[in-house]
Amino acid sequence: MKSVFLSRFFILLPWILIVIIMIDIDSKRTIRAPGAARTGRAQRAARTGAPGGPGAQNQSGLPVIFAITPTYSRPVQKAELTRLANTFLHVPNLHWIVVEDSKNTSTLVSHLLQSTGLNYTHLHVETPLKFKFTGPRATEQRNAALAWLRHHRSRRDSGVVFFADDDNTYSLELFEEMRSTQGVSVWPVGFVGGRAYERPLVSGGKVVGWYTGWRPDRPFATDMAGFAVNLQVILANPRAQFKRGGSQPGMQESDFLKQITKVSELEPKANNCTRVLVWHTRTEKPHLANEAKHRKDSVLIEV
Repeated sequence: MKSVFLSRFFILLPWILIVIIMIDIDSKRTIRAPGAARTGRAQRAARTGAPGGPGAQNQSGLPVIFAITPTYSRPVQKAELTRLANTFLHVPNLHWIVVEDSKNTSTLVSHLLQSTGLNYTHLHVETPLKFKFTGPRATEQRNAALAWLRHHRSRRDSGVVFFADDDNTYSLELFEEMRSTQGVSVWPVGFVGGRAYERPLVSGGKVVGWYTGWRPDRPFATDMAGFAVNLQVILANPRAQFKRGGSQPGMQESDFLKQITKVSELEPKANNCTRVLVWHTRTEKPHLANEAKHRKDSVLIEV
């Protein structure tokens, strides 16, 4: 009897082990897969959407950050935009408005934006030839983005507008600092004005002056990366724009801010403007002298 029992036990043993292994594998799938899949879908859903469509609306209860980036064709353009996109991928509820200085949108920028998964709007406007090499830069591009906001957003929309040039480096903390902007907020910027940083001077929670290395007499001695504006302020001031006539290089920020606020109304961020969270780094100009000296590659590669 004992030998019969043992023989049956050893016959059934492999099947018992197989069942145990299958149960263990199935339980691990149940624990791991759905959570990871939901997280990935949730993150992508918060970032994507047809340009200018429903994806641009407030999905998470946070005010939307409208990051305006003027850009132009040059050897490092794709590298600069790629770096910026990789930063924006970590910022919830962001809408990227990219404006090319060209007659048409380029294939390079179009493909890059489509590949990011970010919510974006792609615009273009060409700088008039007489201003290509003189005067303030990116004037027409920033104004085109402001016009788009005024046409596609209303008093019902909450958001913050930030001018995010593609040659800067941004801390993720900066975006959370600016998101609570009620009017116009300000903070320090690194590597501008010939100094390690420039910043608003704050006393009693109010901006009272400017720590700067260039034109301290400017009404708003800040860099383009040093302020953000509540969307409703932009909408409430439909004529406010970046000036071409009469504006000098380096004065565009002051000329624009004078139209929408006063120094006494500025909101200091970044621990009363004592922390640098954005740097005007710029990408080093590539050395391409050998391009003209050697045979071109037989394969066309986008850089």
